[in-house]
Amino acid sequence: MASATSQPATESLTPLHWLGIVMALTSAAVHFVLGVGFLPHWMGVLFVLAGGGYVGGVVLVVLEYRRRLLYVVGIPYTLVQIGGWYVVNQPAGLGEITTAGAIDKIAQVVLIAVLVVLYQRES
Repeated sequence: MASATSQPATESLTPLHWLGIVMALTSAAVHFVLGVGFLPHWMGVLFVLAGGGYVGGVVLVVLEYRRRLLYVVGIPYTLVQIGGWYVVNQPAGLGEITTAGAIDKIAQVVLIAVLVVLYQRES
């Protein structure tokens, strides 16, 4: 469906969609918690905005708004989050990754895989 509906379209969501939603909301939660902790620093603002991007994407998917486009946009959006994390943190090994960082990166990698599969299924 190309246009948003005023009602959630949960009946069209598959288990794969729900996995992606949980992963996106997990990453959003990590970004919100860390972002609020960093405020008023500019990094805090970026974290809160990144979390908002994930929540916004979930809302649009649930409303069935141009899902295929959301999958395509979500892949590089999430890759940028991973790349930005690496540039900022530059971990030398697994011991330098925080619990929040590990949860976030695992959720993001799974989300990317889900988005790729969803996009391929709808092609």
